[in-house]
Amino acid sequence: MLIHSTKLEVRYMPTKTCVRGFTVVEILIVAVIITIAAMVVIPMMTSAASMQIRSAANIIAADLEYAKSMAISRGQNFSVVFDKTTESYSIKDQDDVIISHPVKKGFDYVIDFREGQLNKVDIVDVDFDATSEIKFDYLGSPWNGNDTPLNTGVISLQAGGTTATISVEPVTGFISIED
Repeated sequence: MLIHSTKLEVRYMPTKTCVRGFTVVEILIVAVIITIAAMVVIPMMTSAASMQIRSAANIIAADLEYAKSMAISRGQNFSVVFDKTTESYSIKDQDDVIISHPVKKGFDYVIDFREGQLNKVDIVDVDFDATSEIKFDYLGSPWNGNDTPLNTGVISLQAGGTTATISVEPVTGFISIED
């Protein structure tokens, strides 16, 4: 029996070393992705102040409505007192006592824009016939801080370059927001 032996031979064959870089197409795709991401992120960063001012205006309008509805449902005066220097306001009952917050149990109804997520918002001006207090009677009619019927009621807010104005109409107490 004849055995044929084959020898396995391994030869080293040098390969071409190829240094590969990025193609122009790959670089353009990355540049387009970065551009799209920047177009999405930059407006979000610059609109933070406008979102905060809109939220603050909505909160103030809702709190004014809350004070008005409390006055109607309880048959007594409720007031909203603003303090421009501390960027805050509170809701008080007819005995001039700050009421408890209906949601945050154990806390007074005081809203402070210097704290939390609305820290960019400034209360620029509060004018309820030259007072910083508005009262609502048992009919929901607005009165100024001097206990006379309201003639003009305006709250001006500012955040960055964005402004908002909350108006309270005389007699009806209708509350509106203007950007």
